[in-house]
Amino acid sequence: MLGILFALLGMLVQNQLRNKIKLYSSQPLSKTLTGKEVAETMLRDHGIFDVKIMSVKGQLTDHYNPQNKTVNLSIEIYHGRNIASTAVASHECGHALQHASAYAMLGIRSTIVPFAQVAGTLMPWILMIGVMLLSVIPQLLLVAIIAQFIITLFTLITLPVEFDASKRALVWLDSKNITTIKEHEGAKDALKWAAMTYVIAALAAIAQLIYLLSRYSKKN
Repeated sequence: MLGILFALLGMLVQNQLRNKIKLYSSQPLSKTLTGKEVAETMLRDHGIFDVKIMSVKGQLTDHYNPQNKTVNLSIEIYHGRNIASTAVASHECGHALQHASAYAMLGIRSTIVPFAQVAGTLMPWILMIGVMLLSVIPQLLLVAIIAQFIITLFTLITLPVEFDASKRALVWLDSKNITTIKEHEGAKDALKWAAMTYVIAALAAIAQLIYLLSRYSKKN
């Protein structure tokens, strides 16, 4: 029931985010800068010259990779001259600023990433096998709790990282007059809904962990 509930909430938030990106993608930026140019300007203003700006396929695939120091922007964001491309590009550069300033939470998240990836891959299999063999191998529930704890920890640490990146982006956009007051509110709105996807993921992870812990407590 909880899984279905949060899956529906996730779909609703994701759909709203797509609608917001579509809305603000149709609103040109008065400065007529592309997402790439916004990213270049923001990095340059902060004295960062060792980060490359790349174009990647897909929608909402924008991300910063701390391992090879690249800001990866989807094609629409990379070439776009609108509020959405400005918001997303500056947000991803916010992560580059975090990396350059040794922002602690980003470092912790980067450390947990490989463990979270393994846990995320194993979790569906653990749960599926556990349903059939839990009475035979009760230790599977404990393994599931450990994996879910790692996933939950990752989602929680992700929240301040994402909120901080958006804050850095919005402060810079305002201080450099990249956006007008109306454009700034649009960028803020788009980033708010992007952040909501992480909030829902964190709540879903917490709920799943609590459920597994309650199952474990009943068996002991």
